[in-house]
Amino acid sequence: MRTLREISDLRDALSEYRQRGQRIALAPTMGNLHAGHLALIEAARQHADVVVSSLFVNPMQFGPGEDLDAYPRTFEADQQALTDAGCDVLFAPTTQTLYPNRLDAQTSVQVPVVSEGLCGGDRPGHFDGVATVVTMLFNLVQPDIACFGEKDYQQLAVIRKMVADLHMPIEIIGVPIVRNEDGLAFSSRNGYLSPDERAKAPSLYYTLCTMRDALEKGADHHEVLQQGHQALYDAGFKPDYIELRDRALGPVDTKTGEAVLLAAAKLGPARLIDNLTLTLPVSTDTPTDADPA
Repeated sequence: MRTLREISDLRDALSEYRQRGQRIALAPTMGNLHAGHLALIEAARQHADVVVSSLFVNPMQFGPGEDLDAYPRTFEADQQALTDAGCDVLFAPTTQTLYPNRLDAQTSVQVPVVSEGLCGGDRPGHFDGVATVVTMLFNLVQPDIACFGEKDYQQLAVIRKMVADLHMPIEIIGVPIVRNEDGLAFSSRNGYLSPDERAKAPSLYYTLCTMRDALEKGADHHEVLQQGHQALYDAGFKPDYIELRDRALGPVDTKTGEAVLLAAAKLGPARLIDNLTLTLPVSTDTPTDADPA
């Protein structure tokens, strides 16, 4: 695997692959890699000849008081994991390389509507930072394919809309959530949990499973969401949100069918997110003609 830190070196390396007509896939990460990240590399390998991964803790997507400084940085272990996974190129720029000017003077990319609410509501400006750095990486790598995890469901939706709106010739592949044996979705922030908190953490997933089962049987949405909030409080979480949306993150109605449950909740110092897709019963009621007088 080639590890590159400079933009000029990255462009030179990728031009060699393009001259050979090889398809390039990109799997962006912020490092501290786990099985979920490595699933991105595996998916990229299945769809392209050359796999590029980026490792960059993006300051633009962290808000005031968030965990930018504390975010785990494990470069040597990440480098070895990517090598073992079959990654071809690792791009690991410094902040100065990608943002040579002040962040408050940085050109940014905004993706309206789909970035609003959910994590976008709790973390103002977060998705502007995500969209900006991903646009930057797309411009530098110019991949044919890019892989993103479905655990960050709203992020995936933001990227898909951005690519469609800006006519970027990139296929976006969503990679299913990878879970621990106890159901907890892999996340770099799981490392913030104490042993006691780690034992409680799978309750987020199981609460969503219980809610999904009830909703698929036709239970009232509002009641199920209220019960989900209470279940998380009882398990020791502080929920930021639990919401039911359609697959495009719009509101659900009696005709929705395919939907997604999304949740974010704090447990100790960690903010955990998760989601489950489901199929809602679709109303087949049709108006009947009034009886004749």
